[in-house]
Amino acid sequence: MIRKIENAIAVGCVALLAVIPFIFKFLQGACHIQVSGADSAVIHFVFLFACFAGIITWREERHLSLASLTSKLPQKIQMPVEAVKTAVTACILMALFVNALCQLVNPAQFATSFWGISTRIFFMFLPVCYAAIIVMLGAKKKHLVATLCGIVLGLLVAIGPLTGILYYMFGVADVPRLYAFNDAWISLSYTFKLPFLVIFVLLAFLGVPLFLVLAGIAYVLFSQSGGYVDVIPLETYRILTDRNIAAIPLFTIAGYILAQSSAGRRYVAVFKALFGPFRGGTVIAAVIVTTFFSTFTGVSGVTILALGSLLSVVLVGSGYSQDNAESLVTASGAIGLLFPPSAAIIMYATVNYFSISNVFDLFKAALIPGVVMALAVMATGFALDKAVARPKFSWREVGQAARHCIPELLMPVCICMFYFGGFFDLFEVAAFAVVYAFCLSTFVRRDFALKKSAEVVADSVPVSGGVLFILGAASGISYFMLDADVPALLTEYITQYVTNPYVFLILMNLVLLIVGCLMDMFSAILIVSPLLLPLAESFGVSAVRAAVIFLMNLSIGFLTPPVGMDLFISSYTFNKPLSRVIKGIVPFLIVQLAVLMLITYVPFFTEVLL
Repeated sequence: MIRKIENAIAVGCVALLAVIPFIFKFLQGACHIQVSGADSAVIHFVFLFACFAGIITWREERHLSLASLTSKLPQKIQMPVEAVKTAVTACILMALFVNALCQLVNPAQFATSFWGISTRIFFMFLPVCYAAIIVMLGAKKKHLVATLCGIVLGLLVAIGPLTGILYYMFGVADVPRLYAFNDAWISLSYTFKLPFLVIFVLLAFLGVPLFLVLAGIAYVLFSQSGGYVDVIPLETYRILTDRNIAAIPLFTIAGYILAQSSAGRRYVAVFKALFGPFRGGTVIAAVIVTTFFSTFTGVSGVTILALGSLLSVVLVGSGYSQDNAESLVTASGAIGLLFPPSAAIIMYATVNYFSISNVFDLFKAALIPGVVMALAVMATGFALDKAVARPKFSWREVGQAARHCIPELLMPVCICMFYFGGFFDLFEVAAFAVVYAFCLSTFVRRDFALKKSAEVVADSVPVSGGVLFILGAASGISYFMLDADVPALLTEYITQYVTNPYVFLILMNLVLLIVGCLMDMFSAILIVSPLLLPLAESFGVSAVRAAVIFLMNLSIGFLTPPVGMDLFISSYTFNKPLSRVIKGIVPFLIVQLAVLMLITYVPFFTEVLL
């Protein structure tokens, strides 16, 4: 019953977010009625959705994490390692809960309201979310003791916020023993900050969700610098109530709906009819389809999971070898992150708004590099296509396939026209994408009954929920880096030893490839990009050029052995050993690295459209 209520609330939030922008636009445009507080309402409904999405994502065990090494440990070691992971997880969650609760009861926070509703009511769902996850964690009997130990430990490290709660709620201001505990924790975190950070990195490789690893690191960093941990929930609230960020879950959900419907088959049919009769034709079709879907989902792994089997069957049916087909799909899964309306581009522009004032500029700057990358992957696939027998080209088949795909083909056209024509802003065009995808799959194609459509939307919630929670956790570290003036210190240090901009670009590429392996794209954007962007600008590299280089590196990092995320997803999707996956993508990886070098050292590709 609780599961159904959670799903219903999440689906209701999605429906509200998809419809409400058009209601406001109609009232303001057609009726000339200005709706006071409209923007505030929208972004706070997004925050509400994010909180419920976090609960559902945990329930479904789909929070993003690195590949867990726990299963490879000896059986005798696995149980104590699991207990430690559970205790640390509960500790971080409890500290986050107390910290968020402290800000909730702080009368100096959340003084604004809209439509007579205090924003404090919406923020309340953040500590509720953390509490719900703690309950779900302890509900498993084998985790109960470890969870309780973690809760106690979490209360100890959150003594500072706890004293704040006592003061704000009960007026208790003199608790010297609690103050002493808090001072002891601050001293401990300062003395052992490096070991703490190493432990969190190890926990990430043992499978602890990345949002908890990042939140734990942020908590230690703020604790050791004086205990200003109140920044963490406030930064989570700030980033999740940004209007541009609000577009990310909607684009993700639209892409997921399309991936689960017949849209994938229809796109494949059109491009197969157009290009299938020619050598490498199905390769072109596969790359275009994966690029389109990863553009919307914002996470390349979703495209591989949803369409990998279908595309590999099409490629093998056209004479492509099984291994090459699966490698091509894996290698092209992240190209779409360079095309509008990529969630990665939106995120980058939002985080670095002081250097990139308009996400539209970044869309334009990434367009040609994205096309070059797609063409390079197509060319590699073309070279691997040894098939001799191919069907004859038929205009009739092309026309028939295109006729059956007209609504699907119109969707990206409409999105580009509405956004680049200035008719919709980014959030509105994301809402349009959800409404279009939902109506197309439910009422036009009838791929799903109405009830099934709601289930598909509910299934998509963990995908967007995982992304949103990582954004919320990483925002705390990002704030700490900026507040501690780390970018300026790093720039000063690097420029002492590196004076040649070409050498700097090589070093930046190497660092970002490693980052792309070890971190998800969104947390890397939040944490690493504010550090590297000032450095790049000090070497004369423009902000948009540096952004495109950054995003290309991270997209290639998904494929970089040994721990690129897409390698594991491909291994799971195609049921093949990781070693075979890595061997198969090597030609594609080499070509993508060559394109990266071209884009890095030739500014023309990123700046010609600006």
